[in-house]
Amino acid sequence: MKDFAAIDFEIANPERTSVCSIGVVIVRDGMITDNYYSLIHPEPEWHSRRFTLIHGLTAADTAYAPIFPEVWKEIEPKIADLPLVAHNSPFDEGCLKAVFRMYQMDYPDYRFYCTCRASRKVFGRELPNHQLQTVAARCGYDLTAHHNALADAEACAWIAREIL
Repeated sequence: MKDFAAIDFEIANPERTSVCSIGVVIVRDGMITDNYYSLIHPEPEWHSRRFTLIHGLTAADTAYAPIFPEVWKEIEPKIADLPLVAHNSPFDEGCLKAVFRMYQMDYPDYRFYCTCRASRKVFGRELPNHQLQTVAARCGYDLTAHHNALADAEACAWIAREIL
């Protein structure tokens, strides 16, 4: 796969609509050509301590962040003709569909590919697990800022270039 957009969401609480940050990395002809990161004002508007411990984002971080439709207006032209890639794509695709429904936006049936699923096929039992940081390391990418949406999207793009 040479042309795609790697995408990653972080959520504020257990609700899939509570996206609080997004990272997108654009790959064309196998090269990273663009990236995008934004905080997002989550809906519902509360941060679970459990999720804050994972990604470090708090209500203070997202209090004045734009809502999802405003962020998506900036992203949509960048990814219009591209398939989307995510590590554990059912999660990220589920978040995307949930916020589209919540804001009553027309969902354009984005095509998703999963680097986690691909890793299981390609690496099998060679790896102790198929978590993003493990697969990224196997593909030569040092994911030191794990759970930052842009860092995770970049790791996913790196993996996708190697195994998809």
